Amino acid sequence: MRDVAIVAFAQTDHLRHTDELSEVEMLMPVLHQVLDATGLRTSDIGFTCSGSSDYLAGRAFSFTMALDGVGACPPISESHVEMDGAWALYEAWVKIQTGQADTALVYSYGKSSPGRVRDVLTRQLDPYYTGPLWPDSVALAALQAQALIDAGDTDEAALAEIGHRSRAAAAGNPHAQLREPAPAGEYVVRPLRTGDCPPTGDGAAAVILAAGDTARSLCPRPAWIRGIDHRIEAHGLGVRELTDSPSTRLAATRAGAFERPVDTAELHAPFTSQEVVLRKALGLDGKVRVNPSGGALTANPVMAAGLIRLGEAAARIHRGESDRALAHATSGPCLQQNLVAVLEGENTDA
Repeated sequence: MRDVAIVAFAQTDHLRHTDELSEVEMLMPVLHQVLDATGLRTSDIGFTCSGSSDYLAGRAFSFTMALDGVGACPPISESHVEMDGAWALYEAWVKIQTGQADTALVYSYGKSSPGRVRDVLTRQLDPYYTGPLWPDSVALAALQAQALIDAGDTDEAALAEIGHRSRAAAAGNPHAQLREPAPAGEYVVRPLRTGDCPPTGDGAAAVILAAGDTARSLCPRPAWIRGIDHRIEAHGLGVRELTDSPSTRLAATRAGAFERPVDTAELHAPFTSQEVVLRKALGLDGKVRVNPSGGALTANPVMAAGLIRLGEAAARIHRGESDRALAHATSGPCLQQNLVAVLEGENTDA
């Protein structure tokens, strides 16, 4: 296995609306920022991979337009996943493992503001049983939250406290969309209130991966990916135990997350109830700083929020604020698909 690290991370300021910007215009400053941080040019990148959603963009092959921001001439080695950018990072990590590249640029973006994202995300559901009922993403999250309350794993007050803690952490994050104290709010779908749900907004993120000595030459303290894995639950919600996440636990096991304690965890939990599930699956106690960036409860650009969790964890290692961090990304309803990565600083014993 080759040693691969995240050596640079950049993200937009996440906003409720970016009507005046196209996806390319939103993305380009982020791409320039990660390249400038390493001194690399586009021609120096061995592999480029992106994550986005045609459903969200409302057009087929929308990712090809975003390549205008990268510059595809002269020709580049490029790929795309119809997923959150965290899965694009996984593909780029695999590409570097094969020896076909030493560096990779990974980016993702999403504009949720033009439409009703709660309805758009129903297209992730199976087309035979659940999809025709049109349950939206918040309604499904509310089913999961109620299952947790019924099982005695949490209550509405505990969920509200997660929302308050996330907003307080976001006060120090200039990129977060929500930084003011979380109101209790009215019920969106019982038992979830406004403060339990993520904001709708637009944003983009990018990271650069590099292998071995190349990483050390590009970053004073690379965030080494010591393990990374992703797993999936059954598509049918009726055959899953919504109060647990076996796929997260298995991905964490395969990534080596349980071998030694982590000091930081960036969890992709768009709803407060999902943090409860993830904490249990990952065995996180009160000693671990969970979502010091504010997490997806304070900025949730669809298709970029998972990559941002990896980038935020890596950035804390770059700054020397963390030695061993866990990053998690999810996709699909009720934590259906889950990716876990373990990142470590240069001076951390393996």
